[in-house]
Amino acid sequence: MELRVVLGLALLCSALEAAPAGPQRPRSAVGQFWHVSDLHLDPTYHITPDRTKVCSSSKGVNASNPGPFGDFLCDSPYQLILSAFAFMNNSKEQVSFMIWTGDSPPHVPIKELSTKLVISIIGNLSSTIRNFFPDLQVFPALGNHDYWPQDQLPVTTSEVYNAVADFWKPWLSDEAISTFRKGGFYTQLFESSNSHQPLRIISLNTNLYYSPNKVTVNITDPANQFVWLEDILETSSQKQEKVYIIGHVPVGYLPYARNTTAIREYYNERLVKIFRKYSSIIAGQFFGHTHRDSIMVLLDEEEKPVNSLFVAPAVTPVKSVLQTESNNPGVRLYQYDLFDYSLLDLWQFYLDLRDANKKNESNWKLEYILTKTYGIEDLKPESLYEMAKQLSMPHSTLFEQYYSNYIVSYDKTILCEEGCKTCQICAIQYLDSSSYTHCINQEAMWR
Repeated sequence: MELRVVLGLALLCSALEAAPAGPQRPRSAVGQFWHVSDLHLDPTYHITPDRTKVCSSSKGVNASNPGPFGDFLCDSPYQLILSAFAFMNNSKEQVSFMIWTGDSPPHVPIKELSTKLVISIIGNLSSTIRNFFPDLQVFPALGNHDYWPQDQLPVTTSEVYNAVADFWKPWLSDEAISTFRKGGFYTQLFESSNSHQPLRIISLNTNLYYSPNKVTVNITDPANQFVWLEDILETSSQKQEKVYIIGHVPVGYLPYARNTTAIREYYNERLVKIFRKYSSIIAGQFFGHTHRDSIMVLLDEEEKPVNSLFVAPAVTPVKSVLQTESNNPGVRLYQYDLFDYSLLDLWQFYLDLRDANKKNESNWKLEYILTKTYGIEDLKPESLYEMAKQLSMPHSTLFEQYYSNYIVSYDKTILCEEGCKTCQICAIQYLDSSSYTHCINQEAMWR
């Protein structure tokens, strides 16, 4: 009960403080929604003396310090996923909807999964969400692991698309389901009694553009999703709708790998062009996939900030044995303006996995509030651009905080300097090839 009261009061205070000078913005003008991503359930997870046998997702490597809520070398035990949804449910936050940006099955060798198993895991987690939130509107997106073999999502109807469409029927309209069956993407209006206009959700199947997807090599417009997207955005523009874009694999450059886009470069350039063209109606973009917490600001050709993009960290804490850092499990809450769906704030929650395992209880906590941590007014593109400028200053302590949040408070002693910082800073501000390359070539500035 204590958590609910504290959280409720904190949110209320935040809403009041965020109100502009002059007439006070009433509390009712703020809407909220949850974002969860990369659940990656590992059904094999169990505590056993033989640490190579704790989970299939460690691929034979010794689990590091396994406990009831998982291990940094394993994907999520079901208990971890249940604790995340229980926390969200018990917080009693008034939310309008939830976005769920994909990846339900574990990171295991291909032979350990099958189409049947992948379908079963997505079905299990879809019904888990429905059991916790029976009356909540959920907008899901498919991830690159939501298929077998992983990454190879097809450009036409398939057994997985059909099965998942059936799981998601309670949340989606007949038209959305029909589109989804054909290519794994859809659009749907969210009607709210509190808003004067509806919000359009566009759930993209960005896995069609993902580099390891062999099915789409040399296809200019896989599943005709680009043409479909432009048609939807053009209609929305004429109707003066506001749009949220959701997807799994993000647009732009990976913050941890130099000169590497998350999707194939050709597709990335095309998406950036579309998003620039319709930036006036796109009020936010939300992705997952990297398992880390990052932001991006889409700039137009004149380098004016025109779109805010967010990559949510994973619920799974998994890392490979070669990686120095991972992430604590995270879920997040967004606040938006009910009038125009512009984003006001982001509350990131996390579970300190080591602590939870040691105490045998899951104490999900607030990690940070974005506007408070970075001293900005809201999450609009102009504000995020100001934040990006602060982060790019040499020896920025704010950047140190950003990197700690990027790995979801995994380890405060891990620093991101020199080349690491260059990759982060350039990925935040430059989503197209020419501007990103120019940024990377200015490397000395970020040190």
